[in-house]
Amino acid sequence: MIFNYFTIGLRNLSKRKGYTALNILGLAIGITCCLLIFQYVSYERSYDTFQKNSSQIVRLRLDQYKQGKMMWQSATSYPGIAPTMKKMYPEVENYCRIIDDELLLSNDARNVKFSETKGYYADPSAINMLGVEMISGSNTTSLIGPNKIIISQSMAKKYFGTDDVVGKTLLARSSSLNESLQIGGVFKDYPKNSHLIIDYLVSYNTLEAELAINGDKTDRANKSFGWYDFYTYFQLKPGTDPQKFQAELSGIADKYINSKPYAKANNIKDYLYTIPLRDIYLYSNYNQEAETNGSGSAVSFMFLIGFIIMGIAWINYINLSTARSVERAKEVGVRKVLGAAKSNLIRLFMLENVILNFMAIVIAAITVFALTPWFNNLMGRETAMGFSLSAKYWLIFSGIFIAGTLLSGLYPAFVLSGYQPVAVLKGAFKNTSGGLFLRKSLIIVQFSISVILIAGTIIVYQQVSFMRNQKLGVNINQTLVLNGAQSVTDSLYKNEFQAFKSDLLKNTGIKGMAASSSVMGKEIYWTSGFESLDHKELGGGTLYQMAIDYDFLSQFQLKLLAGRNFSKDFVTDKKGAIINDKASVQLGFKNPQDAIGKKITSGDTLTIVGVIQSFHHLGLQKPIDPQVIRLRPEVRGAYSIKLQTADLQNTIAGVRTTWNRYFPNDPFNYFFLDDQFNGQYKNDQQFGKMFTLFAFLAILIACFGLLGLSAYNILQRTKEVGIRKVLGASTQSVVYILSKDFMVLVVISFVLSAPVSWLVMHSWLQGFAYRINISLWVFGAAGIIAVAIALCTISYQAVKAALTNPVKSLRSE
Repeated sequence: MIFNYFTIGLRNLSKRKGYTALNILGLAIGITCCLLIFQYVSYERSYDTFQKNSSQIVRLRLDQYKQGKMMWQSATSYPGIAPTMKKMYPEVENYCRIIDDELLLSNDARNVKFSETKGYYADPSAINMLGVEMISGSNTTSLIGPNKIIISQSMAKKYFGTDDVVGKTLLARSSSLNESLQIGGVFKDYPKNSHLIIDYLVSYNTLEAELAINGDKTDRANKSFGWYDFYTYFQLKPGTDPQKFQAELSGIADKYINSKPYAKANNIKDYLYTIPLRDIYLYSNYNQEAETNGSGSAVSFMFLIGFIIMGIAWINYINLSTARSVERAKEVGVRKVLGAAKSNLIRLFMLENVILNFMAIVIAAITVFALTPWFNNLMGRETAMGFSLSAKYWLIFSGIFIAGTLLSGLYPAFVLSGYQPVAVLKGAFKNTSGGLFLRKSLIIVQFSISVILIAGTIIVYQQVSFMRNQKLGVNINQTLVLNGAQSVTDSLYKNEFQAFKSDLLKNTGIKGMAASSSVMGKEIYWTSGFESLDHKELGGGTLYQMAIDYDFLSQFQLKLLAGRNFSKDFVTDKKGAIINDKASVQLGFKNPQDAIGKKITSGDTLTIVGVIQSFHHLGLQKPIDPQVIRLRPEVRGAYSIKLQTADLQNTIAGVRTTWNRYFPNDPFNYFFLDDQFNGQYKNDQQFGKMFTLFAFLAILIACFGLLGLSAYNILQRTKEVGIRKVLGASTQSVVYILSKDFMVLVVISFVLSAPVSWLVMHSWLQGFAYRINISLWVFGAAGIIAVAIALCTISYQAVKAALTNPVKSLRSE
């Protein structure tokens, strides 16, 4: 019996090849999109799940308020919190602290040196807590003792040509370190799906020793409740109540931080919060994040689109199947007269549905495996080269596919099997009003979604373009940035740098050069609480500090609103400050001119010599911070070189030659500042690409359904078309009559979807500090595009029917 049904099912599908092809193609595209989206979502949500006991690990977050006003939220916190919590609360099974530091590492025996930025000073417990998989060396002792380092397998091969390096040494230099580090172990390259990138870890004891050498007698690395640059992780015992633990953190903050005289005097209050390790990548976007994190809302949105696309594909199937009901009515009547039971017919029609979905999923599977490398490259994701999906998402997809296959097949099967044979065979059968209403409703749903996706695509494009093209208040074009030299000691650096700069400016391809502690596009970690001595009652606030030389302001064309730039003519400028207008307002000055000559303090008293117009130091996703700029002619964080546009390659080669002459022990690392800055928009651009791609495919699937429905509608009205033509109807009027019902449905879709589009995209835009205003024309354009797409889809069939010879049309029945 099953084999017979299978044969009949294949025969029925082959009879209407166009109908079958539309259904299979629509379903195959829907399944392909769903699987690709699920792979993306599965990877994004897999971050930090590889760590053992990851469900029990949380990271600390620090929020600071001043006079009840939020000053900042930081992913880092104080190093004194972790040992205090471990000592006082049994819920804390373990903890680890890490703090980043850029090191110049070299293996002089092989003449290999690199500037390394992806590593941390770390407690020994970080190896196990952060899932560092050791290949050689001990998990427990490799980071015990000063001047110890563990490195990744790739890093070992980069410096030594082999990963058998335990016991060997690397010379490490930084602003605070100049030591030979003994390699205590090698670990497997750290997984990419982590909120951290770890190429090396230096023992925490090394940091303690360096601080002591530099005169710190307070054991700041372990006891400080004021230095908040440490990422702090707790491993909680199983069964720990998160709310109870959160309350205990509040007690720690009040006892050790908020009770300090300075905090009380300035009405400063800190709050400590935890975030689960697995949530950091998608749901943590605070100051001083270790890396650029993803967006949980974007991932959830794409997950929803995967469901929507599959839903649109199955809506097509239901629409086309029920539209064919008249065509198959006589078949049902004959089968019932010959004794077929309703259950037999349901099984037959369900088997046809299963065959069609099976064909679609086979085509989709082949397509997915072929497209995965291209899709991963489009998304900038370093996932597996082939298609990969976690067991959880395979189960979700399987559940969706099975449920969708059954539900999309059941309604047509019950409709077709329910026809009365007497009415059908007498020719009295016609489509029911209920079936027509369902099909119209489903078309409205499809095109409502299409309008939302079209409007969303326009708004996403507008927002990304707005961020990339908005005036920043600073000129970052044609700027080559070098990582500052670290190998020269402080006593020699000033003369070496000035000679380097003078020699460099002789190059005709170079217009200017400036040095600074940071550059645009890189987050500033140097912050302090400042207050104005003239407005102590306001309490001041946190200012973001940057050190510059004399040429920085002119180099980047920063606009002075009042006062002057730093000058060699004023020896007092070493205690001077330039602030932006946002800091001026925060410090209580009525206007920029009012701030000139006033003193501000953060333990160190500075005199304001200039106020500049605020500029975007970071991308437009984030607000402009209040900033104070200090004079440090010897600063060596970054060297910004303004270039002529002609012959860039030779100019860069000349810069490299000059660099190697003055700083032979430092690697020559550079980047273009505009590329670096625009890299902050990478995730938003990728989201825009993905949104546009799947929006287009969803609309394409909806058009398949509309094409099939219009074809069947016109087929059923062939005789009507012939009669109208005989009676003198023009081709245009026939096309209008055949198209108008569908166009009305598309217009209704627009009316229903426009407010939904606004709500969805308005909510998305709230994640940006600087954003566009949604214009009404966007929804008008989306509606016009939807109508145009629908009209193009329908018009081919309508024009074809209108141009058909009426004699042929009248003979068709």
